[in-house]
Amino acid sequence: MRKLRPHHLLCTQGYSGKGYDEKFVEQMNIVVDELRNVPGTKIKLVCNTDDLCVNCPNKVAENQCTTQEKVAGFDRKTMEVFGLEEQEYIYSEVVEHIKSIATEEKLAYICKDCSWYPVSACRRNICRDVE
Repeated sequence: MRKLRPHHLLCTQGYSGKGYDEKFVEQMNIVVDELRNVPGTKIKLVCNTDDLCVNCPNKVAENQCTTQEKVAGFDRKTMEVFGLEEQEYIYSEVVEHIKSIATEEKLAYICKDCSWYPVSACRRNICRDVE
């Protein structure tokens, strides 16, 4: 079972092979490939460091990163907007739930302060009405 921060449910959908550095991208590729391609993959939502944070250059310690307040806000807003809790889910099911109610406005509310948001495929991959 993979541990994921709530906002990483969005990041894994918008991810397209870019990242902070080679080690980070390598870890993202492994986790995202499993989440997207292994049917029934279970995840546990956690509001702290997760399986994607392992090689993040912003991680300074377990459950602590240089942008702690910002990422905690992303998590809180993701849980609020999509009605999620810190519990177990099947990745594909929770992604479908997110896609069924996501709008560009909701993503902007959650992600507007993310440096990756303007250059990622999040809006296109998550919001059904975006070309």
